[in-house]
Amino acid sequence: MINQYKTIDFPAEGLYKEKGSKFIAYAFPLKQEEDIKLALDKLKKMHPKARHFCYAYRLGLDESTYRANDDGEPSGSAGRPILGQIDSFGLTNSLIVVVRYFGGTKLGVPGLIRSYKTSAKEALLNTKIIEKTVQNFYKISFDYKRMSDVMGAIKSAQINIVEQVFEESAFVNVSMPRELAARKMLKFKARLEKISEEQVAALKEFDGVEIKYINTI
Repeated sequence: MINQYKTIDFPAEGLYKEKGSKFIAYAFPLKQEEDIKLALDKLKKMHPKARHFCYAYRLGLDESTYRANDDGEPSGSAGRPILGQIDSFGLTNSLIVVVRYFGGTKLGVPGLIRSYKTSAKEALLNTKIIEKTVQNFYKISFDYKRMSDVMGAIKSAQINIVEQVFEESAFVNVSMPRELAARKMLKFKARLEKISEEQVAALKEFDGVEIKYINTI
């Protein structure tokens, strides 16, 4: 089981020029595929005169979700070199978009491969590569009468609160390292119900409290 992975800490840019063409690479941390369209739309507004918006990404802990897009460049000359740099740095949950301004001189496939590869690499060199611990995320919804019990149990189990909402309904989103999740959730439930961990292991429902698994990132 993978418990740690490498990704981009913050967005960054890289620039490469060849024979009048300009290649501007943008590297982004990526959480979900829906974020790709948002990034592309933003860049297209920033660069309305650019000819190509080639990109690649890798997503997920098993690295099985990926794509390399040439956006009109010769097949394999843009997206694959960009993806190659993501893989060279050992990254996942990462997106690189390279915006090309044509300079009037054709570069040929070797020139394009070099240009897209180099600009993507420059963007990655300008950000920080970090190692993250794989986290399990949960939503804990509760009646206000159980708020003290829930918050006390979270503190006792040393669970990280990501978000808390206290409106008409109350809930907290929490996270914990995946490798410790089973142990921490058991401790949380035992503290919540004020019984032993052995006793609480058999419980499936909790009065006034709902615990829902969200995802693993």
